[in-house]
Amino acid sequence: MTEIILTQYPGRFIGPVAKLIGYIMNALYSFLDSAFGIQNIALCIILFTVIIYLLMFPLTYKQQKFSRLSQEMSPEINAIREKYKNKKDQVSMQKMNEETQMVYEKYGVSTMGSCVQLLINFPILLAMYQVIRNIPAYVSSVKEIYTPLVEKIMGVSGFQDTMTEFLKESGVSIASLNFENSTATANSIIDVLYALPGQGWELLKDSFAGLTEIINSTEAAVVHMNNFFGINIANSPMNLIGTGWGNKDFLLIFGAILIPLISYGSQVLNIKLMPNAGASGGDNDAMARQMKTMNTIMPLFSLFMVFSVPVGLGIYWISGSVIRCIQQLILNRYMKNLDLEVIIEKNKEKAKKKKEKQGVYESQIANAARLNTRKIAEPVSTAEKEAKIREREEYSRTARKGSLLEKANMVKEFNERNNK
Repeated sequence: MTEIILTQYPGRFIGPVAKLIGYIMNALYSFLDSAFGIQNIALCIILFTVIIYLLMFPLTYKQQKFSRLSQEMSPEINAIREKYKNKKDQVSMQKMNEETQMVYEKYGVSTMGSCVQLLINFPILLAMYQVIRNIPAYVSSVKEIYTPLVEKIMGVSGFQDTMTEFLKESGVSIASLNFENSTATANSIIDVLYALPGQGWELLKDSFAGLTEIINSTEAAVVHMNNFFGINIANSPMNLIGTGWGNKDFLLIFGAILIPLISYGSQVLNIKLMPNAGASGGDNDAMARQMKTMNTIMPLFSLFMVFSVPVGLGIYWISGSVIRCIQQLILNRYMKNLDLEVIIEKNKEKAKKKKEKQGVYESQIANAARLNTRKIAEPVSTAEKEAKIREREEYSRTARKGSLLEKANMVKEFNERNNK
């Protein structure tokens, strides 16, 4: 069964990212079609992956530099941990954190240095999944391929019942078709047609016998558009294995199994080429152990994940791994000849200037606080006090007869006489 979501993904965060990816994919598809006459989604996915990783190359470079600097500063970090190993009180823990932070600042390394790329990659992967599983919702050029057939289907009397019955037999799993209005109906039918497995088109011809010719032409255009070495990238390898087994097409089964295996192999190769940032931390380094666990889990995750998602996402995953491998080979050669002492000295200078600026700012705040305190605490002079007393007495003598002020003065004089 092929599970899909009707039209565009409505998520508040991933949804806009998916729309942006769809816009780029649509531009790439239109460019390839107009410039070279190529109409192929798999090639668009590969080109998109190349563009994304070229744009992220500066982050990749920073991450690699972080790894090399981490290796250099690892002995100092381990020495601090050893120093406070048996001290669990709050003061000692605070001092350990402060000394560790000083080492990070000394080498110009951020504690988040290795996480930025992952934080960017993960939303793109999730959004790419939404786009690839329903290309026509995002790529208008692809949607146009289905539009003539959908208009013919909607022109058939009682097509709603026919499509509902067809949906049950097609192997496409959604709750129901959306017949709310003509636009929703058309989009809903296109979503179903895009997710059809190979035998689904034959079932469609049986359901709409009068539309055989246009169904054949649409199927040919879709197969050409979604073809990647004989594999329909809109279907998952699991779905393709089932189709291949039913048709005794062992070549299709082999190709469907090969996609997840290549994904796994390319991930493993990419990890082997990566510099081992935590190597010098030893077995006691928790970060090194976590990284080792991640390096084991991620390739296995991609292996099983790619079996159940559209092949197009597997192509994106593989393309990304291959590009990262090429980038890593280039960076490894560059980093090998990198003068880390020069970089560390520059980072020290930056940290020093930052501290100096911070010290100036704190000094300004302290001076301002002292000035404000002096103003608040400054005593009023005796002359000013006497002047204010005379002013109040003069005001009292000129009080209007019968006013509240005159009565208050009388009460005051009475109290003064009794207190004598």
